[in-house]
Formats: sequence, structure tokens, C-alpha cells
Amino acid sequence: MSDQSDAILDAAMMHVPFDGWSEASFAAAASDADVSMAEAKALFPRGAVDLAVAFHRRGDRALATKLAQTDLTGMRFRQKVAWAVKARLDAVEDDKEAVRRGATLFALPLYAADGAKLVWETADTIWAGLGDTSEDLNWYTKRVTLSGVYSSTVLFWLGDTSEGHSATWAFLDRRIEDVMRFEEMKAKVRTNAFLKPFAQGFERFASSVKAPARRAPDDLPGRWPSSAG
Repeated sequence: MSDQSDAILDAAMMHVPFDGWSEASFAAAASDADVSMAEAKALFPRGAVDLAVAFHRRGDRALATKLAQTDLTGMRFRQKVAWAVKARLDAVEDDKEAVRRGATLFALPLYAADGAKLVWETADTIWAGLGDTSEDLNWYTKRVTLSGVYSSTVLFWLGDTSEGHSATWAFLDRRIEDVMRFEEMKAKVRTNAFLKPFAQGFERFASSVKAPARRAPDDLPGRWPSSAG
């Protein structure tokens, strides 16, 4: 983000808790940052919506930096995931109302796709920061699963009044435990004599799906490899 973009976003934090991610907040933030509306619109073409997107992505960048700087050696993997989700929410603790207003904005049908994409980006930031090296269908399933865990935790966190958000962290632990039980079930399927052939067939299918980094340049989120050759 440019200095002007940051200035507008910083200024918006004074207005969003009262007016939401609205054009009124956007105009007030641009004025406070001494940026003309023409320049502000050039930076944020959709106005307040793009400003809300920038706010979320700034939180992801802060998380990526923290993950890169923190030694999580010694933690179990589920603990690392929980730590990362907690760190992401801690980063916006002082702007909780702005997160609440953003959740309301991205719940609208018009902006639901933006909201889903942002949650996916957060999940991707966490997995990348934890060193995920998957290249097949697992790349997608990990992010889908974590997106569900993260989004439900955010909604719980927004309504949590417990000291230190202890109820939220307990909720997060339960959601991650649910995921781990599902992974354990998948492992049992692989070793079950009756179900093993089905599991092997699915794994062959999964290995044929490639993560974005492995795909040919196009506008799709993944690709099917050619059977030729």
C-alpha cells in the first residue's frame, strides 16, 4: 500500500466504528488524510468496500510478518494453527468494531464473494507461514477447512465478552479438535481392508489436482493435467 492509502485507512479507524464501512466514512477519512476524493477513488475505486478489503489484508500482512519472526518449534501442529488464528485476531483487537462492521458488509450478497476471498487469503497466509508444502488437492482442502475454522472463530470472537477472550480460544480449540478427528478418520479409512481401495482411488484423483503454484498461467484456481504424452 502507498503512504496515501495507509493514511486514509488509518484515518478511517476513527469513523468506521460509528458509520461502518460506508461512503461517509470513506469521505471523512480522505478529508482527514488530506487526500482529494479524486485521488482517494483512484486508490480505492469502490470506495469504502475497497478500504475494508485493504484493512483485512493489512492484518494478513502483519500476521505473515509475525509468523516469519516467531519460532514455533516444539509446538504440535494443531497448536501452531491455533496460535496463528489467535495472533490474527490479536492484531485487530483494538479495531474490533471495524472487524464487526466488515463482517456485516461482507455478509451482504453483493460483497459475499469478496468476504469469502479474504477469509481464504487469511487461511492461505496461515498455511504458508506454517510451511505448508502440499501441491495437490490437499492444498485446497487445508485452506477450505481452515477458512471454516477461522470464519466461525471470528464470529464467536465478535460476541465474546469473557476475560482475555478465553471463551473464544476454547471455542477455537474445539473446532481444531473436530478437524483433527476428521483427519484421524481419514487415516483409519486408508488402513481399512474394505475401504482401502476406495481411498486409494480418491488419492489418485487428489494427486491429479495441482496447487496454483504448479498450474499453467491462466485465470483458474487450479488445473487438470493433460493426459497426453
